[in-house]
Amino acid sequence: MLVIYQFTDAQAEQVHQLYQQVWWANQRSLQDTKACIDGSQICIGLIDDDDDDKKLVGFTRVITDFIYKAVIFDVIVCDTQRSKGLGKQLIELIKQHPRLVKVKQFELYCLPEMTEFYAEYGFSTDVGGVTLMRCVND
Repeated sequence: MLVIYQFTDAQAEQVHQLYQQVWWANQRSLQDTKACIDGSQICIGLIDDDDDDKKLVGFTRVITDFIYKAVIFDVIVCDTQRSKGLGKQLIELIKQHPRLVKVKQFELYCLPEMTEFYAEYGFSTDVGGVTLMRCVND
């Protein structure tokens, strides 16, 4: 796999195609996807370099202050490439990223069925009683 940190317009379109494969992101527009990539401090993509088309098969992004917290978003792997260790690779690339190595806490939120996956990489649901709250901006 080829790892990328900068995205061309064509690769942003491939991120959008990945979003279309999952229920939690399939309503995102291409324009919003590009803005999301531009607005995140760290974006990581995995390109299948065995594929003649060099297709993007994995993506994640991070929003951070680079010292105390980094919130991981959108860990996604192409449905045909799942169970091949690409999700693990994305998490490791985040935790080893030169700009993130001093971050004290990585956080993410996920569905209950994914907690076991993330626990393998040191994530825990024990967050000291913290409650996720949300306000929808109408």
